[in-house]
Amino acid sequence: MDNFKIIYKILKMLEKAMDYDEPDTSVISADSLGISQNRWDAIMVMLQEDGYVEGVHYVKTMGMKGVKLINLRITLKGLEYLEENSFMKKAANIAKGITDLLPLHLLR
Repeated sequence: MDNFKIIYKILKMLEKAMDYDEPDTSVISADSLGISQNRWDAIMVMLQEDGYVEGVHYVKTMGMKGVKLINLRITLKGLEYLEENSFMKKAANIAKGITDLLPLHLLR
């Protein structure tokens, strides 16, 4: 699965979880998303470092490392990402629809 699709799914779930006290993080687990635990850890750390989410803690103790989620939530920047992504998808679909309607000789 494309990394950006994974990121979108994670952020979208966290947006929906704003209505609840605790998000169900099992729906965004590595297994649920069909990716390796290492890739999932890396994506979650990136989302935290870039300010899209809060509550991701990288744990490294006694030879073990991984991500621990504590009060995971989406940030304003994460919400903006979803909005921009949604807008760009709609714009791309509109542009594709327009090109589908135009005769081929006008597109050259």
